[in-house]
Amino acid sequence: MAKKKFEEAVAQLEAIVEDLESGDLPLDKAMKRFEEGVKLSKICSDTLDEAETRVRVLTGETEEGLQDAPFAEADQRGTE
Repeated sequence: MAKKKFEEAVAQLEAIVEDLESGDLPLDKAMKRFEEGVKLSKICSDTLDEAETRVRVLTGETEEGLQDAPFAEADQRGTE
């Protein structure tokens, strides 16, 4: 299965929730829609986990919290 964009997966998941909440689907179709929803939910969760990891890497956050970054290079450039 090609990787879905997060926004597409969320939109499809919302449509599935609406279908299921309507109560108009026969049980077998409701179960199929539910299975699709579970898969889309996993895609969304995985995508958010990846984004969180990237943000932590970019901000220098670790398990212990944010790490101080040295500003020596910036200080030297400002004094030249």
